[in-house]
Amino acid sequence: MKNINLLTILLALLFQANLLVAQPDPGPGGRKPQNAETDWIKTKYLDLAYASKSPSQKLDIYLPNEGVGPFPVIISIHGGAFKFGDKADGQLTPMLEGLKHGYAVVGVNYRLSGEALYPAQINDIKAAIRFLRANASEYNLDKEKFATWGGSAGGNLSAMAGTSGDVKELEDMSLGNADESSRVQAVVDWFGPIDFLQMDPQFIASGKGKADHSEAGSPESMLLGQQITKIPGLVKFANPTTYISADDPPFLIQHGTEDMMVPTQQSENFAAALQKVTGNEKVTLILLKGANHGGKQFEDASNLKIVFEFLDKNLK
Repeated sequence: MKNINLLTILLALLFQANLLVAQPDPGPGGRKPQNAETDWIKTKYLDLAYASKSPSQKLDIYLPNEGVGPFPVIISIHGGAFKFGDKADGQLTPMLEGLKHGYAVVGVNYRLSGEALYPAQINDIKAAIRFLRANASEYNLDKEKFATWGGSAGGNLSAMAGTSGDVKELEDMSLGNADESSRVQAVVDWFGPIDFLQMDPQFIASGKGKADHSEAGSPESMLLGQQITKIPGLVKFANPTTYISADDPPFLIQHGTEDMMVPTQQSENFAAALQKVTGNEKVTLILLKGANHGGKQFEDASNLKIVFEFLDKNLK
């Protein structure tokens, strides 16, 4: 059983209790990102509530236009610095290609840092996974074949879902479906921040990006409710590396070598930590030369072929 320090959990709950609710940042330029194109999808179930604690706790299910199912599931977790983004925005587009490969695709919203502090975000992702398992027969899903896939903040949550399956300290069973497991069978992590306290030293060492993640107003500090340099225990609580165990699922980790938002070393170190415990065969790290924080190199056909070959190997 994976466990963490009880004091760390209590501190997290105390910080969350003192949170002043704010409106989520709409994103760069104050504009809502354009939604992914979904008109071509024949079968979809939109804005399903997977829990009832917050209006944010909703998901969308898309099924392939062909095939009879039950379908293996890609759970898409959007990024946005933990403070903006949406389950249906353009970040969903590469995941929707999974429909053409015989996967159901599920876009999940979760409470953002302006609404609730960590661990609300991973509590929500786990609650969504349990909801999908509990209702798999209704939506023609294969409950034994789930993968998470996300970029940036979504990469962190995707990785966390992978390393912390069934970790009680990160489950809020009051959100429903307590009899179901939150484990997943594969993880795709695109340039996720992993160890928040190392981000600035890594940028300083590489000479890339702006070393401002340790400031009080950084997305990571906003997520945890206090400047991260003052709460190393809570930073560890939000680090997927903390929960690595030998039974973790296979990981595909991709990161751009010129990422100016999340240091490439975050993925390199995370992959090494996973390999040390789970074995080299369960971890694939790919550094995309010249790529920044997302973009065309991640979403082009040649790279998506790699992603779907990984998913096919582990879910089919």
